[in-house]
Amino acid sequence: MKQLNSVALKEWSENLFKVLERKELAPTEYEILVEAPRIAKKAQPGQFVILRIDEQGERIPLTVVDTDKEAGWVRLIFQVIGKSTAQLATVMAGEALTDIVGPLGKATDIENYGTVLLVGGGVGIAALFPIVKGLKEAGNHVITVLGAKNKDLLILQEECAQYSDELILMTDDGSVGQKGLVTQAMEDVFKREKISMAWAIGPSIMMKFCTITAQKYDVPIYVSLNPIMIDGTGMCGGCRVTVADSIKFACVDGPEFLGEEVDWDEFVNRMQQYRPEELLANERYEKQVSSNG
Repeated sequence: MKQLNSVALKEWSENLFKVLERKELAPTEYEILVEAPRIAKKAQPGQFVILRIDEQGERIPLTVVDTDKEAGWVRLIFQVIGKSTAQLATVMAGEALTDIVGPLGKATDIENYGTVLLVGGGVGIAALFPIVKGLKEAGNHVITVLGAKNKDLLILQEECAQYSDELILMTDDGSVGQKGLVTQAMEDVFKREKISMAWAIGPSIMMKFCTITAQKYDVPIYVSLNPIMIDGTGMCGGCRVTVADSIKFACVDGPEFLGEEVDWDEFVNRMQQYRPEELLANERYEKQVSSNG
């Protein structure tokens, strides 16, 4: 392979997406601000990007948490769950990503519904926040429920509080807020408030039971099926889901769908389909890191 001359190297480096800031939000959860001015100008709540760390990198779908159109950056939050996200966590401020494509997916339908309920769990709170912000700016009365295993894993509390009329915190161990599940908080809200629309974003099993809870009170609820995405353009077919008895692609038809129309058993099973391969890839990466010192 020919070596790049100085001019070509400069042009190549300028086309990379620089990481402006990197922060550890919680154990295994990180935030990065990436220089991507064209994406920053277009991204809307609910949309996502696909990034690659390097030329051999896996395509990683991440929801756009926030943007600054003037400064030209996008804010991304991710959790280390496998080889590629572990590698992404090693990218420091001042370094660069090979490419980012976006914004992708359909944006959240932001309008003034009245009183809305938004439920986020774990790292799913990152995808929920731009919707919380958008709905509040559209004039809604916003009630937000955030849940995590413990206080250390509960992210974006201050940001969500800024755009919520009421913020309810739930943790499995009671280390902050109330002890219990987010569905318990949903029940309490539904009993005292007339909710026009709801959203739930988090682990698959959480979204399934949030949907069941909302159905008990005849409240339409949107969920985000972004965890299953791979390609981001609808070409690979890896994100096929059954919604309202028909095949949809989470990346182009979603990622948001009405929860009551999702085939949850199929979705949860699909999420586990490549688990053995993911564990193997992560094991190989850890050995590689250890051997490199």
